[in-house]
Amino acid sequence: MPVPFDYKQASQDFDRFLVDARDTALLATTHQAYTMVQGVLQAFRRRLTPAEVALFANVLPPLLRALFVADWNPDEPRRPFEGRDVLTREVQALRPDHNLAPESAIRDVATALRKNIDGAALDRVLAQLPPGAADFWRTD
Repeated sequence: MPVPFDYKQASQDFDRFLVDARDTALLATTHQAYTMVQGVLQAFRRRLTPAEVALFANVLPPLLRALFVADWNPDEPRRPFEGRDVLTREVQALRPDHNLAPESAIRDVATALRKNIDGAALDRVLAQLPPGAADFWRTD
């Protein structure tokens, strides 16, 4: 069997996603976008069960999937979905001395994600996750 296209294109797809996240958030570099994206993914992951993490990870492209589960402790206590301001502070707390995530970070990453993956597939998965999951990834 040939190598699946998603894996052959993983690096280019990830770079394109980071550029989209950078531009949407009005950041200067993809390094800044990377920290923002990592913070958003971790904040979302902390609100899911291990089975839900696996379900969501399967809708992500390979390198975003890897970033989503990297350094994950499945035994970490699950947090509730809270207000956007609380979630944003959590995103901004990742490497705070080097984190330039704006107040719009979650929406900015959601916009970049929806631009780079199948939005219908994402929505189908979000419908299977706890209340608050779909709102987390809203772009309006």
